[in-house]
Amino acid sequence: MKYLIGLMIALTGTWVLWSWHFTTALLSYGLASCVVVLLIARRMRVVDREGAPIDLLPVLVTYLPWLFWEIAKANVDVARIVLHPRMPISPRLIEVRATQKHDLGRVIYANSITLTPGTVTIDTEGDLITVHALTQGAADGVLSGEMDRRVSRLGSQS
Repeated sequence: MKYLIGLMIALTGTWVLWSWHFTTALLSYGLASCVVVLLIARRMRVVDREGAPIDLLPVLVTYLPWLFWEIAKANVDVARIVLHPRMPISPRLIEVRATQKHDLGRVIYANSITLTPGTVTIDTEGDLITVHALTQGAADGVLSGEMDRRVSRLGSQS
């Protein structure tokens, strides 16, 4: 039930932010649309922890700023490499094990790797993630396991 409520809040909030109309008729239509979508999603049985991970919101408050900082640092590193006359890259493929217990955690981990400039997740199979890293430093950052530990903490909140 909490996932239904969370999804309803997310849908309604998104609708209000995107439409930014506050007349009674439009608010009624928007609310009715959200209810219909919610009923369809419930009937399809897609409203679950992975479809509406509202229990992750409190932990995302600490994870997202850390991730944005890592993205910013990696942007600077990649820009420095691109602007360097010799373009000192040392591309490599590495494999890391994801310690997350659920698919949602592994998806968050793999996407976080890809969001960070200089690294791209190119394959996932079970708990094994194959990553292309632009430099040894980028590879070391993934291999350090810090991102994996932080994403695993996200999953431990439910």
